[in-house]
Amino acid sequence: MKKNSDLLSKLLQKFSSMLPWSVALICMPLIQTSYASEPQPWQWNFQPPATPVMEQIIDFHNLMFFVEVGIVLLVLGLMVYIVVKFNSKANPKPTKTTHNTTLEVLWTVIPIVILIIFAVPSMKLLFFMEKAQNPEMTLKVTGNQWYWSYQYPDNGNFEFDSNIIPDEDIKPGQRRLLEVDNQVVLPVNTEIKVLLTARDVMHNWAVPAFGIKIDTIPGRINETWMKVTKIGTYYGQCSELCGVAHSRMPISVKVVSKEDFKKWLKKAKSEFASSDNNKMLKLAQLKK
Repeated sequence: MKKNSDLLSKLLQKFSSMLPWSVALICMPLIQTSYASEPQPWQWNFQPPATPVMEQIIDFHNLMFFVEVGIVLLVLGLMVYIVVKFNSKANPKPTKTTHNTTLEVLWTVIPIVILIIFAVPSMKLLFFMEKAQNPEMTLKVTGNQWYWSYQYPDNGNFEFDSNIIPDEDIKPGQRRLLEVDNQVVLPVNTEIKVLLTARDVMHNWAVPAFGIKIDTIPGRINETWMKVTKIGTYYGQCSELCGVAHSRMPISVKVVSKEDFKKWLKKAKSEFASSDNNKMLKLAQLKK
């Protein structure tokens, strides 16, 4: 008897010592760092939101999810009840009822109420994410086959191209198919108007952490906005089938402090202005 009690106490001690580690292992997949929003292995939820728009998208998703789960459970419960209550063994003499006014009113009114519950926050979200109310700067995005071009109209109006880093040039720690040679750099906590277009075919500029997924269409300028609230690096990809190298159009956005953004602007104006001059010189030489 004493041996059994000693063995039981040892097992309890062992279990209590392992409990914190077990909890940590269970919670680890749910913990995601905010310094880089990117796809994760076995990811089943959204990336951590980095803008007010994405926060509201997640809230709306959660509302829809719980209402839909409730509908599924209700229908499942009704089906189980019908199978148990009205099978031939439990109910050998079936009822002759063909209509029930109360039920017909309920299954007409309840879906209407559910649609209204979805429609109100949906419309509010659509209007909220459409346009910037008080933009502090503008970013112009242009889709090309198969790379992105970025322009800063009210910060020197310079422009640069952003191409994928080939697999053979990927360095340790970099993300294959997501890294680019020139990142978009933006200041944190700044309301930014985003203008989107394309030069050849339709593309789609999609950054999940920002809640942005908008087509870029030749001859048309689409508009949205963002206000990134966390410093870090955020990844996305073209989400419109645009040709053979569609999968080679990643998006990499680096969000920095406003002071660091001013330093980067000074450097970028010089770097990309000189590259533009070099392009013009090459074109002039070709014409000669």
